Amino acid sequence: MGDKKKASENFWTQSRSGSREAVMTGIELGIKYLTVYSFSTENWQRPREEVEALMNLFVEALENELDSLHRNGVRILMIGRRENIPREVLNAFENAEEKTRNNDRLFLNIAFNYGSRQEIIDAVKKICVSVQKNELKLDELDEKLFSRFLYTGSFPDPDLLIRTGGEYRLSNFLLWQSGYTEFYFTRTLWPDFKRKDFLEAIEDYQRRERKFGRI
Repeated sequence: MGDKKKASENFWTQSRSGSREAVMTGIELGIKYLTVYSFSTENWQRPREEVEALMNLFVEALENELDSLHRNGVRILMIGRRENIPREVLNAFENAEEKTRNNDRLFLNIAFNYGSRQEIIDAVKKICVSVQKNELKLDELDEKLFSRFLYTGSFPDPDLLIRTGGEYRLSNFLLWQSGYTEFYFTRTLWPDFKRKDFLEAIEDYQRRERKFGRI
């Protein structure tokens, strides 16, 4: 237990460093929307002691960073299923969302208890309810309208997705939203992802010609 908790603490402290670097660099560059993957629906399958330690450390990190994020005009939003999240964690999110709700310098979407397939299923369920209530006709449904039922419904699709750690998979992240997103892969681990790494990714993106399916 002690060794696992220590390892989790080290992991989370480093992860906070990566997130902080990304947010501050995003503000510097004038980026409006930033989404970070913090805890997936599959992560609940980790050992119970590790999950509990991560929950406690997540609350601590969110509370410690909140004032700084607020001062810098960051609006915090959680995307993911809110059911079955420990009350203390959900309270920390809701407090952060409420405190920063009028900020608009950078929208920080924190994907927590998130899975993109689950997100799509939830969107379909919401659409079915809307149809049953005669609030929506199936003939009106198109890609743009469907996107509004996703957790990210009020935000544009991402221009760039950065995959760290030498992995080449989406890991159930923003599957629908990433249809025409540019991908950038780096072997740098997320805890070690610094300002210079972010700038390299942006520079690489700027050299590309986005075609959105056009030849």
